[in-house]
Amino acid sequence: MSSPVRRSESRQSVATVAVGRRREGGRGRGTSASSVEASFLEMQSRAGNQATTAAVQRARGADKGKGKATDETAGGGDGANGVKKRKNYRDRIASLLDRFKKNLEPIDTWIKGAQTPANAGFTQQAAVTANEGLKHSAAASGTSAASGNLLTEAAGTVVSGMDAYKSMKDARKNGHGAEHHTANKRAKTKGTDAVVGAAGSGAYSAAIAKEVTKIQKAADAAVASEASGVASAAVAGMKSVRSVFRVGGAARKYKKVKELGDPQLVHAASLARLNESREHADWAAAEAYVALDSYWKQEGEGRLELIGEAVDAAWEAMGEARDAAEALQRAEKDVERLGTVQGYAKKKQLTKIGKETIGGALGESTKAAAGVVTAVAAGTAGLATNPVGWGLAGAGAGLVLGVTLYKALRAATKRYEEVRHPEVWAKEGETPEEAASRKESLQHALKFWKKVSKGERAAMAREIYALAAGPDIAGSGGTTEEMRQSGMSLLIALKSGPADHKLDQEAWVASLNDPSKTAGWIKEIAEQLASG
Repeated sequence: MSSPVRRSESRQSVATVAVGRRREGGRGRGTSASSVEASFLEMQSRAGNQATTAAVQRARGADKGKGKATDETAGGGDGANGVKKRKNYRDRIASLLDRFKKNLEPIDTWIKGAQTPANAGFTQQAAVTANEGLKHSAAASGTSAASGNLLTEAAGTVVSGMDAYKSMKDARKNGHGAEHHTANKRAKTKGTDAVVGAAGSGAYSAAIAKEVTKIQKAADAAVASEASGVASAAVAGMKSVRSVFRVGGAARKYKKVKELGDPQLVHAASLARLNESREHADWAAAEAYVALDSYWKQEGEGRLELIGEAVDAAWEAMGEARDAAEALQRAEKDVERLGTVQGYAKKKQLTKIGKETIGGALGESTKAAAGVVTAVAAGTAGLATNPVGWGLAGAGAGLVLGVTLYKALRAATKRYEEVRHPEVWAKEGETPEEAASRKESLQHALKFWKKVSKGERAAMAREIYALAAGPDIAGSGGTTEEMRQSGMSLLIALKSGPADHKLDQEAWVASLNDPSKTAGWIKEIAEQLASG
């Protein structure tokens, strides 16, 4: 990680310059903010700017090594090499922007959850006390906060747009099947994110304009504040509506999985038949051994021939008994696995419902209400000292911040576990990697820009695929037809059925039995477990 660039005095932040100007002008007026409040606001501005600079340096340094490797493999010239080089440059740009965005996200979270509500509180206090100095300090800090939000939102919008474009190309290239559905769904999701991000960037631009007009004491400050409130309310409303749709999708998926029923009850008759077959095989083996024992006690001609036939019969009966026992044991294990993956699928949907309801539907709708109050207060003098807007902004930020911190903590825990205990979710029959030390695991857990690749969700996706896959897939040859049908039903409930993949039933089943499509299927199932 490279060190942040030291800034010269000529490149101070907008917020710091504005605070300094306000102080110089305030000496003659005698209306400055208290030293504690001014120091706090100035510290907010400096911390935000320094953290943003550090994020840029980290993203640039992390991408430097990738860029060198890409240049070496890109090649030069026209034709195929030229196309490859252009693609590598595009991938490098996308990788840099994505890394840059992820480094900015912790700063953005702090701004939304702490700095912005605090600024709203100081603004409300300044309105009550008619403290112009405090008002200008809060406006300077607000400019810094909105600038940080705009930078993160704009970077995320570009990344989402590039990802949506790439996913659309992948979906068109595949045409149908699991890989087509995964790419098509991702294209729609990222496309929506890009649209919402563009609207959010506009709202943050309006917020910057609002704070600047306050700093400059512009005559149109009320108009800018009203426009900012409307834009903020509109964007928060869009995010709230999107969360409502996500909650609805997750609820429908949960209902479909629940309708599949308890595997123990659904497969009770099948298990009973297998158990009956095992008992019959055991009786047949016992009878064969009794016959063999009786032939050993007989005397006369043909005794050895009878004993040989009895031995063959006993051997065959024992083999059938062993096969029947193994079939029953495998079926019982598959029923248990099916119950586990169905429970996990329902848990994932309930978790998504909770996160989207609290952080999206409630949190964003509260922020939308705060934006409406801001817009109304801007044109109504009587509402200028109303603390409702401040309270709503703080409540909305608190809900969103709480969900964000929960997600961050969960992700850090999973990153820690995947390197500290790699054997827990390792593939069946695969030798797990060597466990990392506690210190290395903690360092890996703090790498918030990395996704969890060897966690519970990937393991559950492999289990579901193994249950639904055909006999040509390794490890799925002994699965009963009833169990395979249940696995397929679970895939349909998770929105990975024939209609979703643009395939007829026969082609869809054939794709499950194609070893070359295994990786695409597992990726598809993992995506569907996480999405609504």
